[in-house]
Amino acid sequence: MAEQKGHGQKRDALAFGALLAFVAVVYVVPALWIEALAPLRLALATSVVAAVLMLVRRLTKGEALFIDGLRGAALIGLAILSLASTEWSVNPEHSRFTSIELLKLVAIYLTLVNVVSTSGRLRMMCIALVLFSAVPSIGVIRWFLSGSPLVEGFRARWVGVYSDPNHMAMDIGLIVPIAVSFAAGRENRIWLRLATALSAVLAVCAIILSHSRGGFLGLCAGLTVWMFIARRRWKAFMVAAAFAIGLAIFAPSSFWQRTESLTTFREDPSALGRVYAWKVASEINRDKPLLGVGVGGFRYAWPLYAPPEATHAYVAHNVFLDVLGDLGFVGLVLFLIFTGGVAGGVFRAARNPRISAVAAGVAAAVAGYLVCDLFSGYILSAHFYVLFGLAAVADRIARAERVPILELPRARVEPWAPSRALKA
Repeated sequence: MAEQKGHGQKRDALAFGALLAFVAVVYVVPALWIEALAPLRLALATSVVAAVLMLVRRLTKGEALFIDGLRGAALIGLAILSLASTEWSVNPEHSRFTSIELLKLVAIYLTLVNVVSTSGRLRMMCIALVLFSAVPSIGVIRWFLSGSPLVEGFRARWVGVYSDPNHMAMDIGLIVPIAVSFAAGRENRIWLRLATALSAVLAVCAIILSHSRGGFLGLCAGLTVWMFIARRRWKAFMVAAAFAIGLAIFAPSSFWQRTESLTTFREDPSALGRVYAWKVASEINRDKPLLGVGVGGFRYAWPLYAPPEATHAYVAHNVFLDVLGDLGFVGLVLFLIFTGGVAGGVFRAARNPRISAVAAGVAAAVAGYLVCDLFSGYILSAHFYVLFGLAAVADRIARAERVPILELPRARVEPWAPSRALKA
């Protein structure tokens, strides 16, 4: 058993290193604040290196490529459907670009589920995710304190993909349940517990300064789920209580004012824009129910389906409605099989005592991220596929490390004989 574990740790070691570098690049985005790195396209380079090294090993060693069962097949089917949708898209050129980007993200997902093959690697990936997330969190806080231009005059942001406060809140917020699962684990070293706790605090501060309502709801959902599935319930309740107290004390009044606007959405242009977007998705689905308007075509179809008063084109603000509008019911079914399969698998993994500490944090992160997806979903998010890849990995490892049921020795039953019965 030990020999097999050691072999598993050495297998795909270079590809695993490239995946860690990819996670670092996704969160640190060095090319956006170090101009010399911009031409290198580090995110693409690290992901391609990881995928190529993984494929080369499979080909040279005669090993099969793991596609992650039905949910992986559904994701591949979604990518193929996206590529085919250029034939009926309202904007074929943009659909072609979107489908190619989606294929890259699917490749990252498949690389993850093939390379992250042990509980040790899953743990290392989660730690990297948490620690590297501190960079954009600090970037958001510094942006707010420096007096840099804020979105809508009060919403903090950073650079690159984190320049959208909603997107930033989702991508940073997903680490919080994972971080608190490490911080609450007595078996972890003190430096790791302190570092992950600090990353969680920084992430919560960044979400508050973003004033993202969807990000806040996702954060609350993720921590609530973690509180109920964590093994040490009393610690979970203490973390939740500390979060609630800190939020009540330190959150600015503008945060609460924007959050309360959910109940008066007709008076809030941002909230009303979501309602218009959902109406557009409904009209698209009524007109093109099976295959939609082509992947990435939602905003280009807006003038054709929006009510007259909705003059500004928004994104769908809901990843499920986005898929429904772009790829119809066919695409939505494939997407639901993928997301549902991953979510169900990681919650099963959270019940396995050998992996539950990490899996519970990942499961809670998936739950929180899906709540965010109901308000600000993005199908082309590397963070989404990394998180769901880690969730699928947790499920696969939990299945492999499941303790077999021991068979009890059966008692030997002597055949019944009349003579023995008479003697008795």
